Amino acid sequence: MLEPADQFAAVPDGFERLWVPHRSAYVGGAARPATGDAAACPFCQAPAGSDEDKLIVARGQHVYVLLNLFPYNPGHLLVCPYRHVADLTDLTEAEAQELMAFTITAMKALRVARQPQGFNLGVNQGAVGGAGIAAHLHQHVVPRWLGDSNFFPIVAQTRALPELLDKTRADVAAAWGAAPAGEG
Repeated sequence: MLEPADQFAAVPDGFERLWVPHRSAYVGGAARPATGDAAACPFCQAPAGSDEDKLIVARGQHVYVLLNLFPYNPGHLLVCPYRHVADLTDLTEAEAQELMAFTITAMKALRVARQPQGFNLGVNQGAVGGAGIAAHLHQHVVPRWLGDSNFFPIVAQTRALPELLDKTRADVAAAWGAAPAGEG
């Protein structure tokens, strides 16, 4: 049995690990924006700005789509309800339907604009569930390509993105109207 001081020591167990202690500031909340109320919430503030300035791709009646300021991959989109709501179960039926319709159209638009080979879709519920902004629900739409993950984010604390966010926003917004038929 390990002594308390040794419980977090590297013990050979067959797993290869890369330790990223610099992420502890994010996990602990120090690097997260304060979003306890709608007045301080970046997702509540974004729709008041211009699409170009706030990187908004599309707007609906209940939800809107914008680029993630800290993308995992080029074209990483967020589908957000306008209403400041934290939990998926708190959405109205109309909000939930439009959130899903815009998620589907986001995938179609990204296929037109960037030809990804796959997607990661997800809602991180609550801070312990990984939500960076837990007070305002948002659906991630992350385009994926074979080999798009590498050592840069872990070793160099760098993410290689091939273009500026405003170019990505313009291309995906243009593709939104060219996406195959569907709602959104």
